Amino acid sequence: MLPSWRASCFSPGMLATLQSSTLVGVDAIPITVEVDVSSGLPGYNVVGMAAPSVKEGSVRIRGALVAVGHDVPLSKVTVNLAPADVRKPGAAFDLPIAIGVLLADEVFKVNVFEGFIVLGELGLDGSIRSIRGALAAALMARDRGLRGVVVPRSSAQEAAVVEGIDVIAVEHIAEVIGMLSGEHAMLPTVAQPRSSEQRYAVDMSELRGQGMARAAMEIAVAGGHNILLSGPPGIGKTMLARRVPTILPAMTHDEALTTTKVHSAAGVSRGVLVEQRPFRAPHHTVSSAALLGGGSVPRPGEISLAHNGVLFLDELAEFQRTTIEALRQPLEDREITIGRIGGTVTLPASFLLVASANPCPCGWFDSGVRECTCSAFAIERYRSRMSGPLLDRMDLQVFVRPISLKQMRDATPAEPSAAIRDRVMRARARQQARLARWGLHCNAEMPANVQRETCVLPAAAEKALAKVVSTRGMVTARSVDRLIRVARTIADLAEQPDIDDGCIFEASAYRALEAATGAAGAPAVYDVSNANSSAANQAAAGPSAGQGA
Repeated sequence: MLPSWRASCFSPGMLATLQSSTLVGVDAIPITVEVDVSSGLPGYNVVGMAAPSVKEGSVRIRGALVAVGHDVPLSKVTVNLAPADVRKPGAAFDLPIAIGVLLADEVFKVNVFEGFIVLGELGLDGSIRSIRGALAAALMARDRGLRGVVVPRSSAQEAAVVEGIDVIAVEHIAEVIGMLSGEHAMLPTVAQPRSSEQRYAVDMSELRGQGMARAAMEIAVAGGHNILLSGPPGIGKTMLARRVPTILPAMTHDEALTTTKVHSAAGVSRGVLVEQRPFRAPHHTVSSAALLGGGSVPRPGEISLAHNGVLFLDELAEFQRTTIEALRQPLEDREITIGRIGGTVTLPASFLLVASANPCPCGWFDSGVRECTCSAFAIERYRSRMSGPLLDRMDLQVFVRPISLKQMRDATPAEPSAAIRDRVMRARARQQARLARWGLHCNAEMPANVQRETCVLPAAAEKALAKVVSTRGMVTARSVDRLIRVARTIADLAEQPDIDDGCIFEASAYRALEAATGAAGAPAVYDVSNANSSAANQAAAGPSAGQGA
Protein backbone atom coordinates (compact mmCIF):
# COMPACT_ATOMS: atom_id res chain seq x y z
CA MET A 1 0.00 0.00 0.00
CA LEU A 2 1.25 3.47 -0.89
CA PRO A 3 1.93 6.03 1.83
CA SER A 4 -0.89 8.53 2.32
CA TRP A 5 1.08 11.40 0.80
CA ARG A 6 1.85 9.33 -2.32
CA ALA A 7 -1.73 8.15 -2.54
CA SER A 8 -2.91 11.78 -2.57
CA CYS A 9 -0.52 12.58 -5.40
CA PHE A 10 -2.00 9.83 -7.57
CA SER A 11 -5.64 10.29 -6.65
CA PRO A 12 -7.95 10.86 -9.64
CA GLY A 13 -8.81 14.50 -10.43
CA MET A 14 -11.78 16.26 -11.98
CA LEU A 15 -12.28 16.36 -15.74
CA ALA A 16 -14.15 19.10 -17.61
CA THR A 17 -15.07 18.85 -21.29
CA LEU A 18 -16.10 21.67 -23.64
CA GLN A 19 -16.59 21.94 -27.38
CA SER A 20 -14.57 24.31 -29.57
CA SER A 21 -13.35 24.42 -33.16
CA THR A 22 -10.39 25.29 -35.35
CA LEU A 23 -10.06 26.36 -38.96
CA VAL A 24 -8.82 24.16 -41.78
CA GLY A 25 -8.79 26.41 -44.79
CA VAL A 26 -12.05 28.35 -44.46
CA ASP A 27 -14.05 25.60 -42.79
CA ALA A 28 -14.34 24.85 -39.07
CA ILE A 29 -13.76 21.37 -37.67
CA PRO A 30 -14.82 20.34 -34.15
CA ILE A 31 -12.26 20.24 -31.35
CA THR A 32 -12.93 18.75 -27.91
CA VAL A 33 -11.22 20.61 -25.06
CA GLU A 34 -10.56 18.40 -22.04
CA VAL A 35 -9.19 19.97 -18.85
CA ASP A 36 -8.02 17.81 -15.96
CA VAL A 37 -7.06 19.25 -12.58
CA SER A 38 -5.43 16.65 -10.36
CA SER A 39 -3.22 16.63 -7.32
CA GLY A 40 0.51 16.46 -7.84
CA LEU A 41 3.35 18.76 -8.66
CA PRO A 42 1.95 22.08 -9.93
CA GLY A 43 2.20 22.36 -13.69
CA TYR A 44 0.33 23.35 -16.84
CA ASN A 45 0.58 21.08 -19.88
CA VAL A 46 -1.21 21.28 -23.23
CA VAL A 47 -1.22 18.24 -25.51
CA GLY A 48 -2.81 17.54 -28.88
CA MET A 49 -0.61 19.28 -31.51
CA ALA A 50 -1.17 22.70 -29.96
CA ALA A 51 0.66 25.59 -31.62
CA PRO A 52 2.90 27.84 -29.48
CA SER A 53 0.13 30.48 -29.43
CA VAL A 54 -2.12 27.96 -27.65
CA LYS A 55 0.53 26.92 -25.12
CA GLU A 56 1.33 30.55 -24.36
CA GLY A 57 -2.32 30.95 -23.46
CA SER A 58 -1.56 29.81 -19.90
CA VAL A 59 -0.20 33.30 -19.19
CA ARG A 60 -3.27 35.01 -20.67
CA ILE A 61 -5.66 32.63 -18.88
CA ARG A 62 -4.02 33.15 -15.49
CA GLY A 63 -4.01 36.94 -15.92
CA ALA A 64 -7.69 36.97 -16.97
CA LEU A 65 -8.78 34.78 -14.05
CA VAL A 66 -6.79 36.83 -11.54
CA ALA A 67 -8.48 39.97 -12.89
CA VAL A 68 -11.87 38.61 -11.73
CA GLY A 69 -10.77 37.11 -8.44
CA HIS A 70 -9.91 33.57 -9.53
CA ASP A 71 -6.70 31.79 -10.47
CA VAL A 72 -5.31 28.68 -12.09
CA PRO A 73 -5.07 26.15 -9.23
CA LEU A 74 -1.66 25.17 -7.85
CA SER A 75 -2.19 21.62 -9.06
CA LYS A 76 -1.38 19.50 -12.05
CA VAL A 77 -3.41 21.02 -14.92
CA THR A 78 -3.54 19.01 -18.14
CA VAL A 79 -5.29 20.28 -21.27
CA ASN A 80 -6.00 17.87 -24.11
CA LEU A 81 -7.18 19.10 -27.51
CA ALA A 82 -8.75 16.29 -29.50
CA PRO A 83 -8.35 14.98 -32.13
CA ALA A 84 -4.65 14.87 -31.47
CA ASP A 85 -3.56 14.59 -35.11
CA VAL A 86 -4.92 18.03 -36.14
CA ARG A 87 -2.73 21.09 -35.67
CA LYS A 88 -4.42 23.79 -33.56
CA PRO A 89 -3.15 27.34 -34.17
CA GLY A 90 -4.39 30.65 -32.81
CA ALA A 91 -5.56 31.89 -29.42
CA ALA A 92 -9.29 31.09 -29.70
CA PHE A 93 -8.91 28.21 -27.22
CA ASP A 94 -8.17 30.61 -24.33
CA LEU A 95 -11.81 30.96 -23.31
CA PRO A 96 -12.83 27.26 -23.40
CA ILE A 97 -9.66 26.29 -21.50
CA ALA A 98 -10.32 28.96 -18.85
CA ILE A 99 -13.89 27.72 -18.42
CA GLY A 100 -12.61 24.16 -18.24
CA VAL A 101 -10.13 25.10 -15.50
CA LEU A 102 -12.93 26.63 -13.39
CA LEU A 103 -15.16 23.58 -13.88
CA ALA A 104 -12.41 21.01 -13.30
CA ASP A 105 -11.35 22.86 -10.14
CA GLU A 106 -15.00 22.63 -9.03
CA VAL A 107 -15.35 26.39 -8.66
CA PHE A 108 -18.63 25.87 -10.55
CA LYS A 109 -20.57 22.63 -10.63
CA VAL A 110 -22.71 22.95 -13.76
CA ASN A 111 -21.45 23.41 -17.31
CA VAL A 112 -24.06 25.75 -18.78
CA PHE A 113 -22.16 25.74 -22.08
CA GLU A 114 -22.93 22.11 -22.84
CA GLY A 115 -23.77 21.86 -26.54
CA PHE A 116 -22.12 25.19 -27.41
CA ILE A 117 -18.98 25.84 -29.45
CA VAL A 118 -16.86 28.16 -27.28
CA LEU A 119 -14.26 30.47 -28.83
CA GLY A 120 -12.41 33.54 -27.60
CA GLU A 121 -8.98 35.05 -27.01
CA LEU A 122 -8.38 36.42 -23.53
CA GLY A 123 -6.61 39.60 -22.54
CA LEU A 124 -4.73 39.95 -19.27
CA ASP A 125 -7.50 42.24 -18.02
CA GLY A 126 -10.14 39.61 -18.69
CA SER A 127 -11.42 41.11 -21.93
CA ILE A 128 -12.42 38.73 -24.71
CA ARG A 129 -11.02 39.65 -28.10
CA SER A 130 -12.22 38.84 -31.60
CA ILE A 131 -11.28 35.59 -33.29
CA ARG A 132 -11.07 34.28 -36.84
CA GLY A 133 -13.71 31.92 -38.17
CA ALA A 134 -16.75 32.83 -36.07
CA LEU A 135 -19.09 32.34 -39.02
CA ALA A 136 -17.50 29.00 -39.94
CA ALA A 137 -17.94 27.83 -36.34
CA ALA A 138 -21.60 28.87 -36.37
CA LEU A 139 -22.22 27.02 -39.63
CA MET A 140 -20.56 23.91 -38.21
CA ALA A 141 -22.66 24.14 -35.02
CA ARG A 142 -25.84 24.36 -37.10
CA ASP A 143 -24.87 21.44 -39.34
CA ARG A 144 -24.06 19.25 -36.30
CA GLY A 145 -27.27 20.08 -34.48
CA LEU A 146 -25.59 21.89 -31.57
CA ARG A 147 -27.26 24.55 -29.44
CA GLY A 148 -25.06 27.40 -30.67
CA VAL A 149 -21.79 29.24 -30.22
CA VAL A 150 -20.21 31.45 -27.56
CA VAL A 151 -18.05 34.06 -29.27
CA PRO A 152 -16.58 37.51 -28.54
CA ARG A 153 -19.08 40.35 -28.90
CA SER A 154 -17.01 41.84 -31.73
CA SER A 155 -17.59 38.64 -33.76
CA ALA A 156 -21.18 37.98 -32.72
CA GLN A 157 -22.96 39.72 -35.61
CA GLU A 158 -20.90 37.70 -38.06
CA ALA A 159 -22.10 34.44 -36.49
CA ALA A 160 -25.68 35.62 -35.83
CA VAL A 161 -26.58 35.50 -39.53
CA VAL A 162 -26.73 31.70 -39.24
CA GLU A 163 -30.29 30.69 -38.44
CA GLY A 164 -31.31 27.85 -36.15
CA ILE A 165 -28.69 28.34 -33.40
CA ASP A 166 -28.11 30.66 -30.45
CA VAL A 167 -25.17 33.05 -30.62
CA ILE A 168 -24.05 34.13 -27.14
CA ALA A 169 -21.91 37.28 -27.21
CA VAL A 170 -19.43 37.87 -24.37
CA GLU A 171 -17.11 40.83 -23.90
CA HIS A 172 -15.40 40.04 -20.59
CA ILE A 173 -14.71 36.87 -18.66
CA ALA A 174 -16.76 38.31 -15.80
CA GLU A 175 -19.85 37.81 -18.01
CA VAL A 176 -18.87 34.18 -18.54
CA ILE A 177 -18.46 33.63 -14.80
CA GLY A 178 -21.86 35.25 -14.25
CA MET A 179 -23.39 32.74 -16.68
CA LEU A 180 -21.68 29.84 -14.90
CA SER A 181 -22.98 31.02 -11.54
CA GLY A 182 -26.47 31.69 -12.87
CA GLU A 183 -26.33 35.44 -12.20
CA HIS A 184 -26.37 36.37 -15.91
CA ALA A 185 -28.85 35.01 -18.44
CA MET A 186 -27.52 33.57 -21.71
CA LEU A 187 -29.29 35.91 -24.12
CA PRO A 188 -28.85 35.14 -27.85
CA THR A 189 -27.67 37.85 -30.21
CA VAL A 190 -30.15 39.12 -32.79
CA ALA A 191 -28.76 39.51 -36.29
CA GLN A 192 -28.91 42.93 -37.89
CA PRO A 193 -31.12 43.08 -41.00
CA ARG A 194 -29.34 43.10 -44.34
CA SER A 195 -29.10 46.43 -46.10
CA SER A 196 -31.23 46.55 -49.24
CA GLU A 197 -29.30 49.48 -50.71
CA GLN A 198 -25.86 49.18 -52.26
CA ARG A 199 -23.85 52.39 -51.89
CA TYR A 200 -20.62 53.13 -53.70
CA ALA A 201 -18.30 56.11 -53.62
CA VAL A 202 -17.76 55.95 -57.39
CA ASP A 203 -20.03 55.61 -60.42
CA MET A 204 -19.67 54.82 -64.12
CA SER A 205 -21.17 58.20 -64.97
CA GLU A 206 -17.86 59.80 -63.95
CA LEU A 207 -16.01 58.08 -66.79
CA ARG A 208 -15.87 60.11 -70.01
CA GLY A 209 -15.55 58.53 -73.42
CA GLN A 210 -14.25 54.95 -73.82
CA GLY A 211 -17.50 53.62 -75.25
CA MET A 212 -15.83 50.42 -76.48
CA ALA A 213 -14.17 49.72 -73.14
CA ARG A 214 -17.44 50.39 -71.30
CA ALA A 215 -19.30 48.00 -73.62
CA ALA A 216 -16.65 45.32 -73.10
CA MET A 217 -16.83 45.75 -69.33
CA GLU A 218 -20.61 45.40 -69.39
CA ILE A 219 -20.29 42.16 -71.33
CA ALA A 220 -17.59 40.90 -68.96
CA VAL A 221 -19.74 41.57 -65.88
CA ALA A 222 -22.92 40.20 -67.44
CA GLY A 223 -21.31 36.87 -68.29
CA GLY A 224 -18.60 36.65 -65.64
CA HIS A 225 -15.84 36.85 -68.25
CA ASN A 226 -12.23 37.78 -67.51
CA ILE A 227 -11.11 40.98 -69.22
CA LEU A 228 -7.80 42.62 -70.05
CA LEU A 229 -7.56 46.35 -70.76
CA SER A 230 -4.48 47.40 -72.70
CA GLY A 231 -3.52 50.93 -73.61
CA PRO A 232 -1.41 54.00 -72.82
CA PRO A 233 -1.16 55.26 -69.25
CA GLY A 234 -3.67 57.72 -67.84
CA ILE A 235 -6.57 56.98 -70.20
CA GLY A 236 -8.97 55.50 -67.62
CA LYS A 237 -8.16 51.77 -67.41
CA THR A 238 -7.84 51.77 -63.63
CA MET A 239 -10.75 54.20 -63.26
CA LEU A 240 -12.96 51.84 -65.25
CA ALA A 241 -11.81 48.75 -63.34
CA ARG A 242 -12.53 50.30 -59.94
CA ARG A 243 -16.12 50.91 -61.00
CA VAL A 244 -16.82 47.30 -61.90
CA PRO A 245 -18.39 46.49 -58.49
CA THR A 246 -20.97 49.24 -59.09
CA ILE A 247 -22.48 47.31 -62.03
CA LEU A 248 -22.36 43.85 -60.46
CA PRO A 249 -25.62 42.35 -59.17
CA ALA A 250 -26.11 42.35 -55.40
CA MET A 251 -24.91 39.24 -53.61
CA THR A 252 -27.36 36.57 -52.64
CA HIS A 253 -27.53 35.44 -49.00
CA ASP A 254 -25.56 32.28 -49.75
CA GLU A 255 -22.88 34.26 -51.59
CA ALA A 256 -22.65 36.69 -48.68
CA LEU A 257 -22.23 33.80 -46.23
CA THR A 258 -19.46 32.20 -48.30
CA THR A 259 -17.65 35.50 -48.81
CA THR A 260 -17.87 36.39 -45.12
CA LYS A 261 -16.57 32.95 -44.16
CA VAL A 262 -13.49 33.46 -46.33
CA HIS A 263 -12.82 36.95 -44.99
CA SER A 264 -13.31 35.78 -41.41
CA ALA A 265 -10.89 32.89 -41.90
CA ALA A 266 -8.30 35.32 -43.27
CA GLY A 267 -8.77 37.70 -40.33
CA VAL A 268 -9.92 40.65 -42.45
CA SER A 269 -13.60 40.51 -41.52
CA ARG A 270 -15.16 43.49 -39.76
CA GLY A 271 -17.28 41.19 -37.63
CA VAL A 272 -20.40 41.62 -39.76
CA LEU A 273 -21.84 40.01 -42.86
CA VAL A 274 -20.07 41.11 -46.06
CA GLU A 275 -22.88 42.56 -48.16
CA GLN A 276 -21.00 44.19 -51.03
CA ARG A 277 -19.00 42.21 -53.53
CA PRO A 278 -15.30 42.37 -52.67
CA PHE A 279 -12.81 44.27 -54.81
CA ARG A 280 -9.20 43.21 -54.32
CA ALA A 281 -6.32 45.04 -56.00
CA PRO A 282 -2.98 43.59 -54.84
CA HIS A 283 0.24 45.43 -55.70
CA HIS A 284 2.38 43.96 -58.45
CA THR A 285 5.05 43.02 -55.89
CA VAL A 286 2.67 40.50 -54.26
CA SER A 287 4.14 37.04 -53.68
CA SER A 288 2.63 33.83 -55.00
CA ALA A 289 1.62 32.75 -51.47
CA ALA A 290 -0.08 36.08 -50.79
CA LEU A 291 -1.94 35.95 -54.10
CA LEU A 292 -2.95 32.29 -54.09
CA GLY A 293 -2.99 31.59 -50.36
CA GLY A 294 -0.62 29.49 -48.31
CA GLY A 295 1.53 29.37 -45.21
CA SER A 296 2.39 26.49 -42.89
CA VAL A 297 -1.27 26.65 -41.87
CA PRO A 298 -2.85 27.63 -45.21
CA ARG A 299 -4.86 30.84 -45.19
CA PRO A 300 -6.85 32.41 -48.03
CA GLY A 301 -4.94 34.60 -50.46
CA GLU A 302 -6.10 37.49 -52.62
CA ILE A 303 -7.89 35.27 -55.13
CA SER A 304 -9.99 33.74 -52.34
CA LEU A 305 -10.63 37.13 -50.74
CA ALA A 306 -11.97 38.18 -54.15
CA HIS A 307 -14.40 35.21 -54.18
CA ASN A 308 -17.80 36.33 -55.57
CA GLY A 309 -16.21 39.67 -56.43
CA VAL A 310 -13.46 41.27 -58.50
CA LEU A 311 -9.71 40.69 -58.58
CA PHE A 312 -7.96 43.65 -60.26
CA LEU A 313 -4.38 43.21 -61.38
CA ASP A 314 -3.09 46.63 -62.40
CA GLU A 315 0.00 46.65 -64.64
CA LEU A 316 -0.22 42.92 -65.29
CA ALA A 317 3.16 42.77 -67.03
CA GLU A 318 4.89 44.08 -63.89
CA PHE A 319 3.84 41.06 -61.79
CA GLN A 320 6.31 38.23 -61.39
CA ARG A 321 5.66 35.82 -64.21
CA THR A 322 5.57 32.79 -61.93
CA THR A 323 2.95 34.56 -59.83
CA ILE A 324 0.49 35.36 -62.60
CA GLU A 325 1.09 32.04 -64.37
CA ALA A 326 -0.11 30.33 -61.20
CA LEU A 327 -3.54 31.84 -61.88
CA ARG A 328 -4.19 29.43 -64.75
CA GLN A 329 -5.67 26.61 -62.67
CA PRO A 330 -7.85 28.83 -60.41
CA LEU A 331 -9.24 30.62 -63.47
CA GLU A 332 -10.37 27.29 -64.90
CA ASP A 333 -11.50 25.49 -61.73
CA ARG A 334 -12.71 28.52 -59.71
CA GLU A 335 -10.97 27.13 -56.64
CA ILE A 336 -7.40 26.70 -55.45
CA THR A 337 -5.96 23.58 -53.86
CA ILE A 338 -3.00 24.12 -51.54
CA GLY A 339 -0.93 21.15 -50.42
CA ARG A 340 1.28 21.17 -47.36
CA ILE A 341 3.03 18.45 -45.44
CA GLY A 342 0.26 18.54 -42.86
CA GLY A 343 -2.52 18.10 -45.43
CA THR A 344 -4.33 19.65 -48.36
CA VAL A 345 -7.01 22.34 -48.30
CA THR A 346 -9.23 23.62 -51.09
CA LEU A 347 -10.20 27.29 -50.99
CA PRO A 348 -12.93 28.98 -53.08
CA ALA A 349 -11.70 31.30 -55.83
CA SER A 350 -14.58 32.20 -58.14
CA PHE A 351 -13.85 35.78 -59.14
CA LEU A 352 -14.03 38.14 -62.07
CA LEU A 353 -10.47 38.90 -63.19
CA VAL A 354 -9.93 42.43 -64.47
CA ALA A 355 -6.39 43.21 -65.57
CA SER A 356 -4.73 46.21 -67.17
CA ALA A 357 -1.42 46.58 -68.94
CA ASN A 358 0.54 49.05 -70.99
CA PRO A 359 1.40 47.99 -74.56
CA CYS A 360 5.13 48.59 -73.95
CA PRO A 361 7.50 49.73 -71.17
CA CYS A 362 7.01 53.43 -71.94
CA GLY A 363 3.30 52.87 -72.52
CA TRP A 364 2.88 54.80 -75.77
CA PHE A 365 3.23 52.12 -78.45
CA ASP A 366 0.54 52.57 -81.14
CA SER A 367 -1.16 55.26 -79.08
CA GLY A 368 -1.34 57.87 -81.84
CA VAL A 369 -0.55 60.53 -79.24
CA ARG A 370 3.12 60.21 -78.39
CA GLU A 371 5.97 58.40 -80.09
CA CYS A 372 7.08 55.15 -78.46
CA THR A 373 10.72 55.28 -77.28
CA CYS A 374 11.09 51.53 -76.65
CA SER A 375 13.28 49.28 -78.76
CA ALA A 376 11.77 46.30 -80.52
CA PHE A 377 13.60 43.98 -78.13
CA ALA A 378 12.26 45.84 -75.08
CA ILE A 379 8.70 45.61 -76.38
CA GLU A 380 9.03 41.91 -77.08
CA ARG A 381 10.54 41.20 -73.67
CA TYR A 382 7.87 43.27 -71.93
CA ARG A 383 4.97 41.53 -73.64
CA SER A 384 6.49 38.10 -73.18
CA ARG A 385 5.75 38.44 -69.45
CA MET A 386 2.11 37.82 -70.36
CA SER A 387 2.21 34.31 -71.80
CA GLY A 388 -0.05 33.03 -74.52
CA PRO A 389 -1.81 30.47 -72.27
CA LEU A 390 -2.64 33.22 -69.77
CA LEU A 391 -3.95 35.58 -72.47
CA ASP A 392 -5.96 32.66 -73.85
CA ARG A 393 -7.89 32.68 -70.57
CA MET A 394 -8.82 36.34 -70.92
CA ASP A 395 -12.20 36.23 -72.64
CA LEU A 396 -12.17 39.91 -73.57
CA GLN A 397 -9.06 41.87 -74.57
CA VAL A 398 -9.59 45.51 -75.38
CA PHE A 399 -7.08 48.10 -76.55
CA VAL A 400 -8.20 51.36 -74.96
CA ARG A 401 -7.49 54.46 -77.07
CA PRO A 402 -6.87 57.96 -75.68
CA ILE A 403 -9.87 60.28 -75.82
CA SER A 404 -10.01 63.82 -77.13
CA LEU A 405 -9.89 66.91 -74.95
CA LYS A 406 -13.47 67.68 -75.96
CA GLN A 407 -14.66 64.31 -74.64
CA MET A 408 -12.57 64.72 -71.51
CA ARG A 409 -14.06 68.14 -70.70
CA ASP A 410 -17.63 67.24 -71.64
CA ALA A 411 -19.93 68.20 -68.76
CA THR A 412 -22.65 65.77 -69.80
CA PRO A 413 -22.56 62.78 -67.44
CA ALA A 414 -22.18 59.37 -68.99
CA GLU A 415 -24.58 56.50 -68.38
CA PRO A 416 -24.79 55.76 -64.63
CA SER A 417 -23.95 52.46 -63.02
CA ALA A 418 -27.56 51.80 -62.03
CA ALA A 419 -28.74 51.67 -65.66
CA ILE A 420 -25.91 49.33 -66.65
CA ARG A 421 -26.52 47.15 -63.60
CA ASP A 422 -30.18 46.73 -64.58
CA ARG A 423 -29.17 45.35 -67.99
CA VAL A 424 -26.59 43.10 -66.35
CA MET A 425 -29.14 41.71 -63.91
CA ARG A 426 -31.62 40.95 -66.70
CA ALA A 427 -28.89 39.15 -68.66
CA ARG A 428 -27.82 37.22 -65.53
CA ALA A 429 -31.44 36.20 -64.92
CA ARG A 430 -31.66 34.71 -68.41
CA GLN A 431 -28.39 32.84 -67.88
CA GLN A 432 -29.45 31.45 -64.50
CA ALA A 433 -32.77 30.25 -65.92
CA ARG A 434 -30.94 28.49 -68.74
CA LEU A 435 -28.16 27.00 -66.57
CA ALA A 436 -30.12 26.24 -63.39
CA ARG A 437 -30.25 22.46 -63.88
CA TRP A 438 -26.45 22.34 -63.93
CA GLY A 439 -26.12 24.54 -60.84
CA LEU A 440 -24.30 27.27 -62.80
CA HIS A 441 -24.79 31.03 -62.52
CA CYS A 442 -23.24 32.68 -65.59
CA ASN A 443 -21.97 31.87 -69.06
CA ALA A 444 -18.29 31.95 -68.11
CA GLU A 445 -18.83 28.95 -65.82
CA MET A 446 -20.12 26.69 -68.61
CA PRO A 447 -18.06 23.54 -69.20
CA ALA A 448 -17.77 22.18 -72.72
CA ASN A 449 -20.72 19.76 -72.50
CA VAL A 450 -23.10 22.46 -71.23
CA GLN A 451 -21.88 24.89 -73.85
CA ARG A 452 -22.58 22.42 -76.67
CA GLU A 453 -26.13 21.98 -75.43
CA THR A 454 -26.99 25.62 -74.73
CA CYS A 455 -24.98 27.43 -77.43
CA VAL A 456 -26.09 25.75 -80.64
CA LEU A 457 -25.09 28.01 -83.55
CA PRO A 458 -27.32 28.57 -86.59
CA ALA A 459 -25.76 28.10 -90.02
CA ALA A 460 -24.96 31.83 -90.43
CA ALA A 461 -23.25 31.92 -87.03
CA GLU A 462 -21.24 28.78 -87.83
CA LYS A 463 -20.08 30.42 -91.05
CA ALA A 464 -19.12 33.59 -89.16
CA LEU A 465 -17.22 31.52 -86.59
CA ALA A 466 -15.28 29.72 -89.33
CA LYS A 467 -14.36 33.07 -90.88
CA VAL A 468 -13.21 34.51 -87.55
CA VAL A 469 -11.10 31.45 -86.73
CA SER A 470 -9.43 31.43 -90.14
CA THR A 471 -8.67 35.16 -90.19
CA ARG A 472 -7.77 35.60 -86.51
CA GLY A 473 -5.63 32.51 -86.07
CA MET A 474 -7.64 31.04 -83.18
CA VAL A 475 -6.19 27.56 -83.14
CA THR A 476 -6.95 26.42 -79.58
CA ALA A 477 -10.22 24.86 -78.51
CA ARG A 478 -10.19 27.05 -75.41
CA SER A 479 -10.11 30.31 -77.37
CA VAL A 480 -12.97 29.16 -79.62
CA ASP A 481 -15.06 28.05 -76.64
CA ARG A 482 -14.49 31.33 -74.87
CA LEU A 483 -15.44 33.31 -77.97
CA ILE A 484 -18.74 31.39 -78.16
CA ARG A 485 -19.42 32.06 -74.47
CA VAL A 486 -18.87 35.78 -74.97
CA ALA A 487 -21.17 35.68 -77.99
CA ARG A 488 -23.80 33.99 -75.82
CA THR A 489 -23.52 36.82 -73.30
CA ILE A 490 -23.85 39.42 -76.06
CA ALA A 491 -27.02 37.68 -77.17
CA ASP A 492 -28.34 37.67 -73.59
CA LEU A 493 -27.73 41.41 -73.27
CA ALA A 494 -29.56 41.94 -76.56
CA GLU A 495 -32.38 39.65 -75.31
CA GLN A 496 -31.86 37.32 -78.26
CA PRO A 497 -32.75 33.63 -77.88
CA ASP A 498 -30.02 32.49 -80.29
CA ILE A 499 -26.47 33.50 -81.15
CA ASP A 500 -26.40 35.12 -84.59
CA ASP A 501 -23.46 36.02 -86.82
CA GLY A 502 -23.42 39.57 -85.42
CA CYS A 503 -22.80 38.20 -81.92
CA ILE A 504 -19.88 36.13 -83.22
CA PHE A 505 -18.28 39.09 -85.01
CA GLU A 506 -18.81 41.33 -81.98
CA ALA A 507 -17.24 38.77 -79.67
CA SER A 508 -14.22 38.51 -81.96
CA ALA A 509 -13.84 42.29 -81.81
CA TYR A 510 -13.01 41.99 -78.14
CA ARG A 511 -9.85 39.94 -78.73
CA ALA A 512 -7.23 42.68 -78.95
CA LEU A 513 -4.17 40.55 -78.24
CA GLU A 514 -3.95 37.46 -80.37
CA ALA A 515 -1.19 35.09 -81.38
CA ALA A 516 -0.64 37.04 -84.59
CA THR A 517 2.67 38.90 -84.54
CA GLY A 518 3.22 42.57 -85.04
CA ALA A 519 6.30 44.77 -84.77
CA ALA A 520 9.36 43.03 -83.36
CA GLY A 521 7.48 39.73 -83.24
CA ALA A 522 5.36 40.89 -80.33
CA PRO A 523 1.63 40.23 -80.21
CA ALA A 524 -0.12 42.69 -82.46
CA VAL A 525 -2.73 45.08 -81.12
CA TYR A 526 -6.08 44.58 -82.78
CA ASP A 527 -7.86 47.87 -83.29
CA VAL A 528 -11.46 47.16 -82.38
CA SER A 529 -12.55 50.61 -83.51
CA ASN A 530 -12.69 49.26 -87.09
CA ALA A 531 -14.26 45.92 -86.18
CA ASN A 532 -17.56 44.79 -87.64
CA SER A 533 -19.34 44.75 -84.29
CA SER A 534 -22.56 46.19 -82.97
CA ALA A 535 -20.74 47.28 -79.81
CA ALA A 536 -18.36 49.35 -81.90
CA ASN A 537 -21.30 50.98 -83.66
CA GLN A 538 -23.00 51.67 -80.33
CA ALA A 539 -19.81 53.16 -78.93
CA ALA A 540 -19.52 55.44 -81.93
CA ALA A 541 -23.15 56.49 -81.50
CA GLY A 542 -22.47 57.87 -78.01
CA PRO A 543 -24.73 57.98 -74.95
CA SER A 544 -27.90 57.51 -76.94
CA ALA A 545 -26.78 53.97 -77.72
CA GLY A 546 -26.47 53.16 -74.04
CA GLN A 547 -22.68 53.18 -73.85
CA GLY A 548 -22.11 56.51 -72.11
CA ALA A 549 -20.31 59.60 -73.29
